[in-house]
Amino acid sequence: MKTADQLDHRAAVAAEAARFVDLVRGADMTAPVPTCPGWDLTDLTRHAGSVHRWFSVLLRQRIQAPPAGRDVDLRLPERADGYADWLAEGAAEAAEVFAGTDLDAPMWVWGADGHARFWVRRMAFETLVHRVDAERALGLPSAVDRTLAHDGVDEFLVNLPYAALFAPKVAGLRAADRTIRFECTDTDGSWLVRLRPDGFGVVADGAAEGGAGGVAADAVVRAPAADLLLLLYGRLDRSAATVEAGGDGELLDLWFANSEF
Repeated sequence: MKTADQLDHRAAVAAEAARFVDLVRGADMTAPVPTCPGWDLTDLTRHAGSVHRWFSVLLRQRIQAPPAGRDVDLRLPERADGYADWLAEGAAEAAEVFAGTDLDAPMWVWGADGHARFWVRRMAFETLVHRVDAERALGLPSAVDRTLAHDGVDEFLVNLPYAALFAPKVAGLRAADRTIRFECTDTDGSWLVRLRPDGFGVVADGAAEGGAGGVAADAVVRAPAADLLLLLYGRLDRSAATVEAGGDGELLDLWFANSEF
């Protein structure tokens, strides 16, 4: 299984954006997005393309402190049928910025990895999840690469403790030393998350790669990597046939009520 350092997140952004563009080209842009209540396909596409442009600005400037605002010339299309080309243009701009970026360069990030690569990895999963949202809006099935999904689970869980800036409910993820293990059933992925009175985060527990032999967790959630990723992002319900959840139900309720972003 490839690690985050071995995956080409720049290529992942390009591939996911291309799939997204193909979905919205010629689509009914007024179609509601069930996984993003209140949004239609235009809103979803505008959001995804805006993120590409915003992250590109951050990378181009190599910012070293939290930005004071988000003043970006989005160059929005005048008509709904222009959003596919607009999304493609933003992805092309991001690719150009990536090509000129030292991914190991230190810079401000909101998450755990204070380097430029944080933003490229973040953009990959932002684009992937919203591509899935577009498929849901159009009534189409979704497929997610297993290796990329495994990395996405790690990216989500490692960075979630830092997300209160835009996801204030994560401040509710507190407990008196309780643990949840998240496991991929089709990869070697296993993450132990410990909730403390003062915060939470992924901890190393000496588990074997598949999770066997690690400390017992108070609750366990298991699913194929793609489904686990979508579950963590609130795009799949715990009742799905591919999801196994056991242990402390109240702890899992607490997690899923406060962890989406």
